[in-house]
Amino acid sequence: MRRWLESIKPMFSKGGRFENYHALYEMVDTFLYTPANATRAAPHVRDAVDLKRLMSYVVIALIPCILWSWFNTGYQANLALQELSIIKHDWRGVLLQTLGIGFDPGSIPANMAHGLLYFLPIYLTTLIVGGFWEMLFAIVRKHNINEGFLVTSMLFALTLPPDMPLWMVALGISFGVVIGKEVFGGTGKNFLNPALVGRAFLYFAYPAEITGDQVWVAVDGYSSATPLGLGALGGMDAITIAGYTWWQAFIGLMPGSLGETSTLACLIGAVFLIYTKVASWRIIAGVFLGMVGTVWLFNALASEANPMMAMPWHWHLVLGGFAFGMVFMATDPVSAAMTTAGRWVFGILIGFMTVLIRVMNPAFPEGIMLAILFANIFAPLIDYVVIQLNIRRRLRRHG
Repeated sequence: MRRWLESIKPMFSKGGRFENYHALYEMVDTFLYTPANATRAAPHVRDAVDLKRLMSYVVIALIPCILWSWFNTGYQANLALQELSIIKHDWRGVLLQTLGIGFDPGSIPANMAHGLLYFLPIYLTTLIVGGFWEMLFAIVRKHNINEGFLVTSMLFALTLPPDMPLWMVALGISFGVVIGKEVFGGTGKNFLNPALVGRAFLYFAYPAEITGDQVWVAVDGYSSATPLGLGALGGMDAITIAGYTWWQAFIGLMPGSLGETSTLACLIGAVFLIYTKVASWRIIAGVFLGMVGTVWLFNALASEANPMMAMPWHWHLVLGGFAFGMVFMATDPVSAAMTTAGRWVFGILIGFMTVLIRVMNPAFPEGIMLAILFANIFAPLIDYVVIQLNIRRRLRRHG
């Protein structure tokens, strides 16, 4: 049909047989072959699971970690207050006493309420400041505000200590959103996880506030370090002397970041994300296998000069933010590898780098954050190599 129209077009042009019907020809050509709406951006929706529903699933998966952050933060603070035999007189303490809730570590409502009063200011600061940058870039670029920031704000807040100064929270989320995402074009175009970029900025800019061996109990004057920090200093002996058990660490009854202490809560979220196919089980399995394999290697080479080399894999699993990073950070669909084989390589690389950093560099006892960012950088290269290997294999097969 189009070729036929092209062949008769001279007849409708100036001097042609049907010169007076030139406008009619143009109208027919436009109607048949020119769409009313031109696509100006790459279409990504391929099924019913759009970006809004995808992010909603991640939020649902984070609920166990959020609820546990309230309880454990309040529990650790109330336990410290009981041990020191003091009563808090800041705005949180006044509010809890006015409402008659108190500071009893044996009371679930008291722990939940106290922890909520630490979580809420950090999250609201993250949401307001990060939302401002999202809105500003949306106005400049003339597009809608993306739902992805809701997940980024929750992930970022849950990786912070409960007593983090709010101005640092604002600075960290600003760096994560602007430098980690928006300068590359916004959601879907960033090659690094923006929540981890913000935390990494705080990690290096203010190490005294966020390093793993710091006291992360929200009570002034209370001296206690995270189990991972103790392990970096004295290995398993230091953790045992401090009174921490594996089940206690697995459940999450220990000092740490707001939402990273409970491996159990993270695994509950992992089951939901895998069931809804939001997260790749291959990445999660790869991170776990990479961690276990590297730990076995260091266990075989254990030396008294480095007590972390003797730490078994099941302790690495429950200490620090390993489970949280494995489930929620490593599986970010934007910054992770996208090929099937690439996801295995990507996950194994994260597990290997996490243990390597924890064992060989005691200045960074956490490890999982830097490992994920390192793997994010290499994710495009991993996918490229996998694709090229597949092309060569198919050429040999059909050559």
